[in-house]
Amino acid sequence: MSNKNTSSSATIAVNRRAHHDYFVEQTLEAGLVLEGWEVKSLRDGRAQLAESYVLLKNNEAWLFGCHITPLNTASTHIHPDPLRTRKLLLNEGELNKLYGSVERKGYTVVPLKLYWKRGRAKVEIALVKGKKEYDKRATQKDQDWRREKERILRKK
Repeated sequence: MSNKNTSSSATIAVNRRAHHDYFVEQTLEAGLVLEGWEVKSLRDGRAQLAESYVLLKNNEAWLFGCHITPLNTASTHIHPDPLRTRKLLLNEGELNKLYGSVERKGYTVVPLKLYWKRGRAKVEIALVKGKKEYDKRATQKDQDWRREKERILRKK
């Protein structure tokens, strides 16, 4: 029996900008409340997390700005909204931890990755702190130096 969901095909979308703009402190896995057309579009890989963020209100977590492009063949009797606000499924302890960090410590919650796990769509969210411009430059400098070291070691 072969495993259909390998690590590369299980990933639907990645928010690459998040690691550039933020220091990632902690990550959590959350479920998503989706409609049928959204699941079909996700199976086709039509999702973007670039401008998305997580908002905590009324003791619930909501995913804003996640763009799921509807399929043309999905259905004729519904009018899908690609930027619909989607509820995240987290347990009470995780929600309380996020609330405490966001309210008291000034953290932000952003989605990092959208993927399949045992046939269900999951989103990896992270508790992050914003980077200043000089932090971004320092990170870029470290990455460049690491690449240069690898080149030098390969030549020898």
